[in-house]
Amino acid sequence: MLDDNKTVFHLIEGDSDEQDLALTLAENLANDESIDMDEIAVLAQAEGIDPVTTDGEHSDRVESLVDDGISIKACSNTLDMFDIDNADLVAGVETVSSGVGELTRLQNDGYAYIRP
Repeated sequence: MLDDNKTVFHLIEGDSDEQDLALTLAENLANDESIDMDEIAVLAQAEGIDPVTTDGEHSDRVESLVDDGISIKACSNTLDMFDIDNADLVAGVETVSSGVGELTRLQNDGYAYIRP
């Protein structure tokens, strides 16, 4: 049995409604007083990278989540694939070497995986 409550939300699709749902769920979990969350992360990769860019449709939501202490991560492979510079990311977004590697690490560290 795990002692820590940790969850990662996976942004991988380009559908704006699905991206909005994932961000809403992360926000709802952070605000849920019935569970003591230790860590919440959002990992963006592939077509799901848009919200973590400064000109992304949901960039304001991502900025708010960062301000609330939620860890937002962007896949470096995806950034390279779409020719996105680190300077184009919302302030506070962390880059990771690969999305799949980070998901593997997080799940091995006890994170629950949620993909809306």
